[in-house]
Amino acid sequence: MSFTTVITGGAGFLGSHLCDYFIGKGHNVICIDNLITGNIRNIEHLFGSKNFRFIKFDTTEYIFIDGKVDFILHFASPASPKDYLELPIQTLKVGALGTHKALGLAKAKKAVFLIASSSEVYGDPAVHPQEESYWGHVNPVGPRGVYDESKRFGEALTMAYHRYHKMDTKIVRLFNTYGPRMRINDGRALPTFIPQALANKNITIFGDGRQTRSFCYVSDTVEGIYRLLMSKAHDPVNIGNPCEISVEGVAKEVIKLAKSKSKIKYLPAMIDDPKVRQPNIDKARKLLGWEPKIGREQGLKKTIEYFAEELKIKN
Repeated sequence: MSFTTVITGGAGFLGSHLCDYFIGKGHNVICIDNLITGNIRNIEHLFGSKNFRFIKFDTTEYIFIDGKVDFILHFASPASPKDYLELPIQTLKVGALGTHKALGLAKAKKAVFLIASSSEVYGDPAVHPQEESYWGHVNPVGPRGVYDESKRFGEALTMAYHRYHKMDTKIVRLFNTYGPRMRINDGRALPTFIPQALANKNITIFGDGRQTRSFCYVSDTVEGIYRLLMSKAHDPVNIGNPCEISVEGVAKEVIKLAKSKSKIKYLPAMIDDPKVRQPNIDKARKLLGWEPKIGREQGLKKTIEYFAEELKIKN
């Protein structure tokens, strides 16, 4: 029996890798994306597959899919600071109305539902590393609040559908996924640093660079998402790499691996930028038997190679 899986935001960086993964598992995949931040090039290699269908659509509107649907993965959302600061209303709408419509489809189809949440629900955390039981430290009225609160609301709505409608729902909290198909200069650290390093330009860091992040390579993230989807878990689960590094540290790694002559330039810190970010993945290890396999050096090399090719095409 073949499964049908709907992936909202499927033309985005992570969503497109999920489309590949589920087609590889033999699923029929329906990708929904309005292409505000997604890119058709991320999925055009799938257009010849009989198991793939693309629908250009805004998920904040009523979603109708004919026939059976087994799984719905809701990944539609601007996901970088640059995007959600430029698209604040759309970010809030897709986190609220988009989640509502995707849950409504899951309810109608009796499908398993998984929502992509984020480590940003922890805000600028007072607990380190961050475990799922921590409620977070978020400024709801700050500029980053549009993303943080959209994810927090999405989690709350998902749990409400689980409890009230007895639906099979999952919540994945993602930590700094990276890899090929990230958009150049999308505002996140690595898509900013890598093109700068390849061009031997200054690496621009907001703040003093001592703030930490934990980067998880995309294939590891996708595997964790799949295992969560197939599990019996309903409460949030962190999926990320607990190998923590400072932003300055990863910038230096990029310079070294790209064989760059770039220097680091420090800019004023961004408002409410988290000082630390590191997942506690004990829950994922116990419930899913999952932990990341790709080391940062290996992942960065693959990502640098991708950006080098993209820059050739762009230029």
